Amino acid sequence: MTSSGTPIRVLVVEDDPVAADAHALYVGRVSGFSVAGVAHSRGEAVRVLERTEVDLLLLDLYLPDGHGLQLVRSLRAAGHHADVIAVTSARDLAIVREGVSLGVVQYVLKPFTFATLRDRLTRYAEFRAAAGEASGQDEVDRALSALRAPQGGGALPKGLSAPTLAAVTRTLRDAAAGLTATEAGTAVGISRITARRYLEHLVTEGRAARSPQYGQIGRPELQYRWITSGR
Repeated sequence: MTSSGTPIRVLVVEDDPVAADAHALYVGRVSGFSVAGVAHSRGEAVRVLERTEVDLLLLDLYLPDGHGLQLVRSLRAAGHHADVIAVTSARDLAIVREGVSLGVVQYVLKPFTFATLRDRLTRYAEFRAAAGEASGQDEVDRALSALRAPQGGGALPKGLSAPTLAAVTRTLRDAAAGLTATEAGTAVGISRITARRYLEHLVTEGRAARSPQYGQIGRPELQYRWITSGR
């Protein structure tokens, strides 16, 4: 929450529609945060920022019309002080150092789970809520430690791979009527059992829902459908 008690307003900047939709859904599930907008390019982000109050950018670094840090640099030059959490697959530490110098407070490496982003947002909210004058070094250290993530977080469950998860996600998202594990496996080229593991992961993360499919003799099969964020 902000100091006034209103939610922290987040602009999601991500060129991949599937990822942007998921990130917005994730943000909306974290108490104390709200989605101020979704932008799929640097230019669109600038236009949103011109008309909307934003406290935090959830920013992909590789955008179709320029690097994400170029956007941050232009915002700082214009006097915009919104904080930034970079969401990226980039692992270049030189980019990380440059981002820190521009006010990037967190990095979240793709792929990640809802729990990982929830942890980063919660820690950011704790850091933002710190106010007043520190009594000493220990209190300063405690305020800064809120931004430090625990080691080992953010990995996919054992046995799941990011490329296959992306393929299952796109297949499910494109199926307006939903899919069974058998149908998803056939479309992606994996077994029904493997497809079901990925679909169940999406359910756990709040990105998909499941319900029994009736109408045939025998045990009903589960039908999975993508949950949109309404954006």
